[in-house]
Amino acid sequence: MTEQRRWNADLIPDLTGRVFVVTGANSGLGLATTRELARHGGHVVLAVRDEHKGRAAVDGILRDHPGALLDVRRLDLADLDSVRDFAGKLSAEHPRLDVLVNNAGVMAPPRTLSAQGHELQFAAHHLGHFALTGLLLDRLAAGRDPRVVTVSSLEHRKGRIDFDDLDAVRRYSPMGAYRQAKLANTVFGHALHQRLTAAGSPVRSLLAHPGYTATNLQKDTPVAFVRLVFGRVLGPLLAQPAASGALPQLYAATAPEAEGGVLYGPDGPGELRGAPKRVALAPAATDPETGRRLWELSESLTEVRYPLG
Repeated sequence: MTEQRRWNADLIPDLTGRVFVVTGANSGLGLATTRELARHGGHVVLAVRDEHKGRAAVDGILRDHPGALLDVRRLDLADLDSVRDFAGKLSAEHPRLDVLVNNAGVMAPPRTLSAQGHELQFAAHHLGHFALTGLLLDRLAAGRDPRVVTVSSLEHRKGRIDFDDLDAVRRYSPMGAYRQAKLANTVFGHALHQRLTAAGSPVRSLLAHPGYTATNLQKDTPVAFVRLVFGRVLGPLLAQPAASGALPQLYAATAPEAEGGVLYGPDGPGELRGAPKRVALAPAATDPETGRRLWELSESLTEVRYPLG
């Protein structure tokens, strides 16, 4: 594993001819990921909720890397109608996709419901990405070394999926809902790996977490305590820049030796910062019953069935 501890973005192979889709690509980890993929020749589709911010992100990358292949497409992961519209248009434009990076998210807002009436964090982090992945799976299966990279968090290890109150009708904790959503991401990524393997699909499912990274996710949360502690107090002391936090997901998306079903995170103390390495999944993330139950529920809530035979 020594080579993983030394891994950095300069070791990304030539990505010419490969098509990447990155959700939440206009800022933070998504922007850092997009920048490196484009720098190494990849054609990147920026899937963003705000197209104006997406175009501004493209302009910034093009200033540093003229000729980079970048497209901006609107996607609101908290609205399943938007997910279907995005996937339909993208599939019409691209008969082949190589890598989907499920990166976008929201952190600890007051209780808010999605367009379909689900708790916002669970909808944006998990349901939207579950639906998007399933709707694009055929295009990914036609790709070269195709992968789905789902971005989790250290907080997934503190999470619990409350199947009896997923939408937090009875009780809502902003950070509790965030942890539930990130655990759902991780359960999904692991379950997807198992299903793809069983079906003999060429697509691989990998997971990554960024450690503790300074992004707008903490600074812009409406919850004052989270914004103060994570954004203003601990951030300047412990957080690494987004370019460093993106390394685990870049490794999962591009490194030839990256393995399906594995979670990659920083190699430093507490997995807070550092170069990517294989790290442990929470026991709940690999529990077969949790995986089965979440998968079936997600199919029901999104009305998306995976083409896995």
